[in-house]
Order: sequence, then structure tokens, then C-alpha cells
Amino acid sequence: MSGATQIEEALKQAFSPTHLEIIDESHLHAGHEGAKAGGGHYVATIVADVFAGKSRIQKHRMVNDACKHLFPATIHALSIHAKAPEEK
Repeated sequence: MSGATQIEEALKQAFSPTHLEIIDESHLHAGHEGAKAGGGHYVATIVADVFAGKSRIQKHRMVNDACKHLFPATIHALSIHAKAPEEK
């Protein structure tokens, strides 16, 4: 199972998002010291009701916590764009 698929499954299970997109940008970081260990670079865009009323830091902590089992073997870096449905 690819890293992107593993992240997607973890976030779906944790948040039941209305929108979820995972982009694997690992190829952009070839040769990067952290990438040598095998973990990839990903961008996660997620929209879920659970993020309503949460600060940006709280949302990021929630997403990182849901994916913590994937660090560092699968994920080296994760860029997070988390929003509640009413946020633009």
C-alpha cells in the first residue's frame, strides 16, 4: 500500500472527511537527507466537521496524531491544509 493510501485511510478513519486529497511530493525531494530513510513528503488537504471551531494548531495536531503511526517510516514531511466545511 502506498504512503498516500496509508495517509488517506488513517485520515478517513479518524475524521470522516467531506473532502480529502493526498499529494505525494516525494519526487521533489530526491536526495533530501530525511528522504533517504524512506519516508516521503506529502500534502494533505482535508475538510471535516470535526475541525469546526478549532485553531490551525489544533487541526494540525489532530491530523499529525491520526498519522503518528506512519512517522518516520512512511512520512518524513506532511504539509497540512485542514478546514471545517464552512471555512474558505
